Amino acid sequence: MGPLQDPKSKVVPPVKKEKAVRYRECRRNHAASIGGYAVDGCREFMAAGEEGTTAALRCAACSCHRSFHKREVESEHLCDCSSHTTSSQS
Repeated sequence: MGPLQDPKSKVVPPVKKEKAVRYRECRRNHAASIGGYAVDGCREFMAAGEEGTTAALRCAACSCHRSFHKREVESEHLCDCSSHTTSSQS
């Protein structure tokens, strides 16, 4: 038989990992219409407006849409060190 659980016991939610997204260099090919390859050299996305506005999706440096910039996901590794160990002593 397994251990009985107290109905009043608190359920501990799992630890969530926070993900930070950064947009790096612009990859827009400005010479695609003539069959070439040329990028503008923009090294990092900088929003042109406040978050939540359509201007926030444009880069202030190169005027390209955010989707042209390389997306990097940085995740924090959180550890839930409050693990419950059970030891049985007979």
